[in-house]
Amino acid sequence: MAMQATYDDANLILRLYEIRREDKMRAARSWFAANFRPKTIDEMNTIAAPGTPENANMRQVTSYFEMVASFITSGVLNKDLYFQSGGELLLTYLRIKAVLPALREARKNPQAFKNLETVGEDFLAWYDSKGPGSKDSIVAMLS
Repeated sequence: MAMQATYDDANLILRLYEIRREDKMRAARSWFAANFRPKTIDEMNTIAAPGTPENANMRQVTSYFEMVASFITSGVLNKDLYFQSGGELLLTYLRIKAVLPALREARKNPQAFKNLETVGEDFLAWYDSKGPGSKDSIVAMLS
């Protein structure tokens, strides 16, 4: 059973939203949403080659949403409340999902983006619980 959301949860969500509005973060998010759809690690390294501004954008977005996901997995932030307005986390997860196994192997870090994966899968299950076909619809729209 989900715990009741608190004012602290709402305040943290508002703070996270403020951070998303910072100019560099906004530019990185815009680039990521428009351009980042790799299916392989080689595609990822072409789209966001190490040392490029695109790579910096990718790292900024994915690390930000990994941090947000860590708040959820650790119990600091109410998951159900966040899911009502935090769709960009799901977009980020879906865009990186295909390359996660290879990325973990390349980094020799089996925990890389584990929070984002856990919360992303929970988010998909949440959509699934909202109505037949909603999960498939959101995956098709964001992937």
